Formats: sequence, structure tokens, C-alpha cells
Amino acid sequence: MLKTTPLSRFRAIALLEGLSFVLLLFIAMPLKYLAGIPLGVKMVGWAHGMLFVLYLLLLVEVAVVHRWPLVRILGAFIASLLPFGTFVLDARLRREEQIPSAPATR
Repeated sequence: MLKTTPLSRFRAIALLEGLSFVLLLFIAMPLKYLAGIPLGVKMVGWAHGMLFVLYLLLLVEVAVVHRWPLVRILGAFIASLLPFGTFVLDARLRREEQIPSAPATR
């Protein structure tokens, strides 16, 4: 069974948002400005906008649940503005999830 946690939802949307951004920048926009086909920007741009808003909402949820410091929140926000940034963020989050937590000591 798939585990749906705030972090897993955030990671999934981060990947989709990053993919939509790459498609917008490297496929839809060249089609519009080089080939005169604006439909791609309209469709991919709309999807990217919705995914970006969802990314921000889930970022807030994850930041609250996991008590992320402001620097980490800003880093995740900046990652969403850079092409391939959310892919790098996802790799870091996946690596952190795989590191076993140290047992609590008193």
C-alpha cells in the first residue's frame, strides 16, 4: 500500500511541477516563438500554474508538519523557480528519508 504523507505528496507534486516547467520552457515556448504554435503554452502554462500553486500549498503543509526552518522553506521555494530545481530538491529529500533516524536518548 502506498504511504501518503505530507512529504510524499509534496515530493510527487514537486516532480510534476518541475516536469511542467521544463516542458513549458523547452518545448511549449519554442513551439510558440519559433514555429508560431501558441496552443502548447496555453495548455502547459495553465497546468504549470495550477501545479505551482499546489506546490506552494503543500510546501506550507510540509513546513508546518516537519517544522522546517525558514532557510529550508526559502530553498524549496527557490528550487521551484529554477529549471530542474525541484528534481534536485526531490533527490535531497529522498536521501534524507533513507537515512535512519537515531534513537532518542535521554
